[in-house]
Amino acid sequence: MTTTEKSSQNPKYKRIILKLSGEVLRNNEDGEPIDPVILKAICEEVKKVYDIGVEIGLVIGGGNIFRGLSGAEMKGVDRTTGDYMGMLATVINGLALMDCLEKLGVTVRLQSAIPMDKLAEPFILRRATRHLERGRVVILAGGTGNPYFSTDTAAALRANEIGADMLMKATKVDGIYNKDPKKHDDAVKYDHVPYVEALRERLEVMDSTAFSLCMENQLPILVFSMREPGSIYRAVMGEEIGTLVD
Repeated sequence: MTTTEKSSQNPKYKRIILKLSGEVLRNNEDGEPIDPVILKAICEEVKKVYDIGVEIGLVIGGGNIFRGLSGAEMKGVDRTTGDYMGMLATVINGLALMDCLEKLGVTVRLQSAIPMDKLAEPFILRRATRHLERGRVVILAGGTGNPYFSTDTAAALRANEIGADMLMKATKVDGIYNKDPKKHDDAVKYDHVPYVEALRERLEVMDSTAFSLCMENQLPILVFSMREPGSIYRAVMGEEIGTLVD
């Protein structure tokens, strides 16, 4: 896409953090943790936004490989150890995203909150910001680098650090509901939720620490479905999709 074509499209949000659940990469039919078809489809959606000049930071979860809290509860792994295992899983997913995006012609940098210089740059705020300014997608892996913090909290933290216009969370559902829509036919979808209500009602789409970080810094959160083609593009253009938390 040429500079003229980029300038003819005016996204509402110029710099975003896109939070992807690791589960969106999984093939639920055969249990493959990283499905190459799903991975490519997601990367093509990211490229559409990259092509119009939006600065993108990507935070990916690791739940398709290992989830720290559930590992501690179900598999007998120590919680701290389990959280570090989950952080390493996010690096694996980050490498997969980086490889796929680069094959699509997207310039990418992978940064990790856990030092591993053979695989990724260390997370350094000024360096991450400079990459964004130069038109590179920055994948932010390794969570916060500390146990007891979710990748949702990592996404909220990074979004505030880099001065993002919005934190966008792409999930398997099309927004926030008052209860699980998979289990309850009468579940009601919210178009808009204030931060305080999200915290009071303990809406499980993000943890309370992530909600609180965004509320304190007045950073809006958009929750939408990754399964709808063009959803990331529509979100950055300001269309009303999913659920807005502000």
